[in-house]
Amino acid sequence: MVIHESSTLLMWKRSYLKKEKTRLHWVDATRSCASSLLTRQPYPPEMIASPANADGFRRWHEAGNDDHIPPADVRIVTSDGQSIAAHSSLLGSASPVLERLLYRPRKTWNSDRIIHILGVPQDAVLAFVRFLHSSSRTVLTSREAEEAMGRHGVALLALSHAYRVPWLKRGCEAAAAARVSAENVMDVLKLARMCDALWLRQRCMRQVAKDFAAVQQTEGWRFVQKHDPALELEILQFLEEADQRKKRWRRERANQEMYQILGEAMDCLQHTFAGGCADEASSGKKSPCKSPLTCQRLQHLLRHYATCDNKLVPKCCPHCTRMRRLCRLHSSLCDQTASCKVPLCKQFKLKAERDQGEEKTWGLLVKKVATARTMASLANRERSELVQRSRTRYRGAR
Repeated sequence: MVIHESSTLLMWKRSYLKKEKTRLHWVDATRSCASSLLTRQPYPPEMIASPANADGFRRWHEAGNDDHIPPADVRIVTSDGQSIAAHSSLLGSASPVLERLLYRPRKTWNSDRIIHILGVPQDAVLAFVRFLHSSSRTVLTSREAEEAMGRHGVALLALSHAYRVPWLKRGCEAAAAARVSAENVMDVLKLARMCDALWLRQRCMRQVAKDFAAVQQTEGWRFVQKHDPALELEILQFLEEADQRKKRWRRERANQEMYQILGEAMDCLQHTFAGGCADEASSGKKSPCKSPLTCQRLQHLLRHYATCDNKLVPKCCPHCTRMRRLCRLHSSLCDQTASCKVPLCKQFKLKAERDQGEEKTWGLLVKKVATARTMASLANRERSELVQRSRTRYRGAR
């Protein structure tokens, strides 16, 4: 019985020592791996692939036996069966989608990491990998990057959207927008819808609204009419909204011009009865009138009002009615109750007080004219030379 217990204890000790030896072996292996990762040399800048160096990517992987450059640990397989070697650390840091694909569970610990990028040409995938291995935003301004965008812009936009590379997607949108024309705008618009490129979509919509007659003659528009009625309806609604905005803008512009003319008429009416342009011109002084055409028309209206026999008859003479409305508008804007020399000013003020206020429409007109006069005075004020140069430079840049 004692012999049996001692043999069992011996077997248990042997098993425990074996497990402890295995555990220590794995601890040492983990520590050595961590130390190698911490002491690893960074990638030499001349070996990093980028669109600025068309063969840099191939030379980088051909130099994989170098001690300072780690070998590629990922293979990207394209639609034609070709494989592109890459580094998981760079791909994972550039794209969160690729990061999830790289670090998903594998069948065995020593199996190769393979990513399939299908549906686009092999050259487009290679250009996409070059962009991911490059210094991101800085390479988009290079000449080689523009050439790559020109050759594979559509595929790069789709890849950057699918793998969530926002800086590359913005660059592809800008490159596609620069090449939009009436012939290809429908194709680019459908691509922008699929890739959720809102900025590119707006640019395409503006191009369609700008030259819709030419777009209607293209094959892309006929295809949309036949196979995509939702997109056709969206375009037609956008065109209708753009037309409504243009009409509304023209109407507001005409109203602002009318308010500005009424403000000028108020100034002319005030200084005409204060001194008059003709009296000051005859005395050799500089005329204070800033709008002589409006002042001349107002003087003709005053002469007619002074000689008209129907000026007291309501709604009989349109010229006299217009003159009375101008005087009423002046009385609503005038703040000189005692010293004002404009006729009918005091009478209209007393009438407004007696009627307990003015109509809402008339009050709104008074506010609009007062705002137009204020904005005109601000626009005509003297500016410093620095501000004038800045405004000139800004308008030239637009």
